[in-house]
Amino acid sequence: MMALETYNLSHDFGGLRVLLDVNLKVREGERHAIIGSNGAGKTTLFNIITGVYRPSQGRIVYKGRNITGLKPYRINRLGIGRSFQISSVFGSMSAFQNLRLAVMAKHGIRFNLLKYIDKMHEITAETDSLLDRVGLSDHRDELASNLSYGKSRVLEIAMAFAVNPDVVCLDEFAAGMSREETAAAIELVRQLTEGKTAVLIEHDMDVVFSLADRISVLHHGKILITGDPVEVRNDPEVKSAYLGDLHPEEGL
Repeated sequence: MMALETYNLSHDFGGLRVLLDVNLKVREGERHAIIGSNGAGKTTLFNIITGVYRPSQGRIVYKGRNITGLKPYRINRLGIGRSFQISSVFGSMSAFQNLRLAVMAKHGIRFNLLKYIDKMHEITAETDSLLDRVGLSDHRDELASNLSYGKSRVLEIAMAFAVNPDVVCLDEFAAGMSREETAAAIELVRQLTEGKTAVLIEHDMDVVFSLADRISVLHHGKILITGDPVEVRNDPEVKSAYLGDLHPEEGL
């Protein structure tokens, strides 16, 4: 069964075509990576799937339901979570406070906190449990702005998963991390995505080939190929367009 599908998805900005007839099929429970060079349209595709942009044409289907043009908060409530390429945590709030906001959103708590005061102990416990799970308990009360870059990215990953999405879209979650931080982040995402569907945008081929069950290559706004890592890595067109001289043993 497909968790997420796009049909003839196209988008342009002021006449500049960024996506052209993108037909993407993401199976339930798989980790599906989307790769491509800068300007290929990867983040635009994420923005359309998560409701930031409305497509110029085409539609997005989530578990059989047409979600094209829905507001981001409605898409999130349906079960699609997201992290961003550029960190979106609140620097003036602690790690705990940032993550608690996401946990509160999961429970539908936004305003009128007095109405939900009896639930706040539950919210606190759930937030602390997730902080422990992602290895941030020691940084619980530290301002997000004072976290290391790697820890800040881990916090954002945790926030994407705090709403317990069925499908999570991760936009270059390992960007800018050291090799050690990347290895730890890969293992964290592997654990957090067990039993879920994940769509990953990545430039780092180590991340892609470590996590992805299937890969779609986006090239000049079109999907060049979708297949398993071995198929994609050995495809002549992909090598020419994107992977260059990547050898079969690289990126494992």
